[in-house]
Amino acid sequence: MAFDDLHELMAHLETRGQLRRISVPVRRELEIAEIADRVVKGPAAGNLALLFERVEGCSMPLLINTFGTAQRTAWALGVEELDELGARVAKLLDLRMPGSLFDKFRKLGDLFGVAKAGPKLVRSAPCQEVVETERPSLEGLPILWCWPQDAGYYITFPLVITRAPETGQRNVGTYRLQVFDDRTLGMHWQTHKGGAEHEREARRLGRERIEVAIALGADPALMYAGTAPLPPGVDEVVFAGWLRGKGVELVKAKSVDL
Repeated sequence: MAFDDLHELMAHLETRGQLRRISVPVRRELEIAEIADRVVKGPAAGNLALLFERVEGCSMPLLINTFGTAQRTAWALGVEELDELGARVAKLLDLRMPGSLFDKFRKLGDLFGVAKAGPKLVRSAPCQEVVETERPSLEGLPILWCWPQDAGYYITFPLVITRAPETGQRNVGTYRLQVFDDRTLGMHWQTHKGGAEHEREARRLGRERIEVAIALGADPALMYAGTAPLPPGVDEVVFAGWLRGKGVELVKAKSVDL
């Protein structure tokens, strides 16, 4: 069973007794991270996904530890056991197999073709029910201060979307984002990451900036794909579609051409 969005996964976890709702007010400065740390390192029976419904100073709830067990990760990827995906992934990502990702799909003769794995462009999406372009602000988002010696607040599970300046190839990466102020983020993409290569390519072309889109709380398969150590040239969105058994829906951004 593939989930179209995070809400569907949350509902599934709740029916399986794997989601705990916390209705009392909590602070995003250290408190939420400390509670999650205890849950992860405590008895296995208590290792649950946590939905903090009342984050002080924030307008929305926060979900954490969603993928904190092998079982929850398997459900998020549409299977009961991760081993069900192991052999398929190993064949798909076999670097000795020549050709592009699309060639590999054809050679594997999988249950569905490239057309099904490819993304689907839609005209509207829930992520754009509220659009703020005049005075955008990070205030109100439940961004955490995780550790006492951290430099401040960090977004720890973003999907950072960029495009190669010359080829237009898309990259989706999970890069830690530091909040500098309510309108500025610092990007930590390591030198070997796809987003960093897009930046270097832009600088070689004499460009000072590249466009970036950041998605928070996407569908579970795409969230996993953004963290996966995929070989160069493998599109994370197509990989997520392959995991889901159907293409990921994408909507055009409002303020950047991504």
